Amino acid sequence: MSRVCSVCAKSQMSGNQVSHSHRKTRRAWGVNVQKVKVVKKDGSIASEYVCTRCLRSGKVERA
Repeated sequence: MSRVCSVCAKSQMSGNQVSHSHRKTRRAWGVNVQKVKVVKKDGSIASEYVCTRCLRSGKVERA
């Protein structure tokens, strides 16, 4: 599953995992995407991955 929002194109973010001794290793944060049925602009219904921020703000119309 591609963890990319189909509305805002939000994708994986990377950074450092910092231990107690302050050693740094690379880590990644995934996006909270949900598979929802969406009504597209032409009226068709498709199943897409949408992040929860777009769902909550109403940027997408659910079917």
